[in-house]
Amino acid sequence: MTIEQLRDRAIMVRRFNRFYTDKIGVLQEHLLDSAFSLTELRILYELAHRSTLTATDLARELSLNPGYLSRVISGFEKKGLLERARSEADGRVVQLRLTELGRATFTPLDDASQREVTAMLERLSVPEQHQLVDAMQQIESLLGQPRSSYLLRDPRPGDMGWVVHRHAVLYAQDYGWNADFEALVADIVANYIRDFDSRAERCWIAEKDGKVAGSVFVVRHDDTTAKLRMLYVEPGARGMGIGRRLVEECLDFAKFAGYKRMLLWTNSILTGARDIYTKAGFDKIAEEPHHSFGKDLIGETWARDL
Repeated sequence: MTIEQLRDRAIMVRRFNRFYTDKIGVLQEHLLDSAFSLTELRILYELAHRSTLTATDLARELSLNPGYLSRVISGFEKKGLLERARSEADGRVVQLRLTELGRATFTPLDDASQREVTAMLERLSVPEQHQLVDAMQQIESLLGQPRSSYLLRDPRPGDMGWVVHRHAVLYAQDYGWNADFEALVADIVANYIRDFDSRAERCWIAEKDGKVAGSVFVVRHDDTTAKLRMLYVEPGARGMGIGRRLVEECLDFAKFAGYKRMLLWTNSILTGARDIYTKAGFDKIAEEPHHSFGKDLIGETWARDL
């Protein structure tokens, strides 16, 4: 990369920063028609969501000048929004906590921010909303801590073939399933690609360190029911919450698309997936023994209302 190319990319990043800060209104002296600046609202947000913060924690995590932060905290105290308390674990540590007045002040501002962002998203189509969120996740991953993070994105050319390949390999390795399972997965993927309806169906690819780490599908079962299909996470990416996150995305999409219920089919030996489904609010509604993929199995149907 030449110096000129790097300079041009820096110009594009700065242009995006100007566009986005203007779009979300952070250049206004006071956000959300309140008496608070962006930094002050961010401090209130952290205090509202975490109960053991110290001034040192805030300064470090928000990259704030300690002197400036001290003045903000003192101002909050004078207004009755914040109080200091000794840590129960270590009496030498002074923690910051919002008072009841502080929480009562922050909550409507947080709600107003949620409404503003929701209104912005509602001007976009559902596929455009997903495109926007995926792009934001990629920015967060690239500029954050990519070694320990992952992103969810739409499928790219070649991803679907990879999903079929990894399902076949992993289920053969872990459970001894034969080529009949690969044929089933290939058929599901082919039908999804051929009949895809962006208003009612979606696939997410989980990516970690530039490689596919998992996937999941939502397809139409009927006018009011969505079906979750083919959740999988690579062995090296398990334990990061990817499976849980993929299921949450399915549920959010299905609700937004107007479905009232979600179904899924699994097998009793897939204990990891079943644990994720249980925690996501699914209940087993039926089970049936069957001989498939070269094995005697117990198939299960799970469901939950949306």
